[in-house]
Amino acid sequence: MNASIVLGVDIGGSHIATALVDRHRKAIVKGSCKRKAVNAQATSDDILQTWCDAIQQCFSNGIVTTKIGIAMPGPFDYENGISLMKDNNKYAALYGLNVKELLAQKLAISSSQISFINDAGAFIEGEIFAGAGKTYLSAIGLTLGTGLGTATYKNGIGKDANLWCMPFKDGIAEDYISTKWFEATYFKLSGKQVQGVKSLALQYDNDTFIQSLFKQFAENFADFLRVFVQANNPDLIIIGGNIMNAETLFMPVVINHLQQQGITVPIVRAKLGEDAAILGAVAYMC
Repeated sequence: MNASIVLGVDIGGSHIATALVDRHRKAIVKGSCKRKAVNAQATSDDILQTWCDAIQQCFSNGIVTTKIGIAMPGPFDYENGISLMKDNNKYAALYGLNVKELLAQKLAISSSQISFINDAGAFIEGEIFAGAGKTYLSAIGLTLGTGLGTATYKNGIGKDANLWCMPFKDGIAEDYISTKWFEATYFKLSGKQVQGVKSLALQYDNDTFIQSLFKQFAENFADFLRVFVQANNPDLIIIGGNIMNAETLFMPVVINHLQQQGITVPIVRAKLGEDAAILGAVAYMC
């Protein structure tokens, strides 16, 4: 058994991803990544069994570890391992259960071998540990996708900033900074339905509605980012998520708007993709 090898787990709303991580090398062990679909509306026993099956698959190559770090969406009692998720269409059957103890029983290990971290916090911890922010001591992180994820990193700790629901304009931040906003606003402008930002980006050069859409998004994002930066004074801004695949269509405008406000904090794109949460889940385990 190699003491530097630990198991990282990323639990999403419809999947679980697992991998062995060599903390000494700050890298995922080659060939150890596993991914499995999860029915988030299943019974508690079915959900936990699916998670355990995915975890045990990682040990099929003979490598054994005594520590497991899990990136978990909230709300969740991360210290005690108790799920507080309800009324959000995922893992309702786990509400109030001690997930740490139940997983430990199924895996035949001690609950002390399992630790949990918020998934947004894990994203930024992973990027600081082995990705875009390796040389920085403080940062803020954002994931731009179906929804809006926000996180902070300071004093060696990554935390969920939980700003998706921050009051913003006529609603909350996620109403304006998400794939959902792109789809809904394009329909209002053009009367046409579209799925995903990628399809809009592909038509950018030939559609003035889409060009206007990305300009609006950039201005909204810059306004939100200004508040986030001023509240945290970070050394770095790390941005990930699928919308960043179209960064050339909006980030120059965002940067220009921030510079006009006197904000010149370096902005970098996240490097690790889905691996960030796995690496972050185990980065600073004791």
